Amino acid sequence: MIKLKKRGQSAPQLMLSPMIDMMFLLLIFFIVSTMYMSELRTIPVKLPVASEAQTQSAAKFSVTVKGDGVYWLEDKLIKEKDLIEKAKAERKRDEKFAVIIRADEAVPYRAVIHLLDSFKKAGISRVGLAVEKEGKA
Repeated sequence: MIKLKKRGQSAPQLMLSPMIDMMFLLLIFFIVSTMYMSELRTIPVKLPVASEAQTQSAAKFSVTVKGDGVYWLEDKLIKEKDLIEKAKAERKRDEKFAVIIRADEAVPYRAVIHLLDSFKKAGISRVGLAVEKEGKA
């Protein structure tokens, strides 16, 4: 009869390198997918270009003014009167309420000023104008 050598009863080795690689891949996946999920729901417009634009991430109330002069609140068509009323209601709830106006570059200057004036009359003074960063255009 043949006798087999008994191998040493060593504990299995835990290889950490592949596990760390997988954790980094999962982390990158979740970071990238979260960035795409946080996109604002807006109507596409051709924004004016500015070289000194600053990025602001917290925009709860995004108003889009298309070239034909219609207003959109996020991705829904809205009349100016309803837009101002919603903004007033939101302002009452949040003291730090701000509006971002995304006006198409073809929109006349007086239309944007009229909207700014309407917000000012409603007591909303924190208003920003969205532009496209120069290098991105």
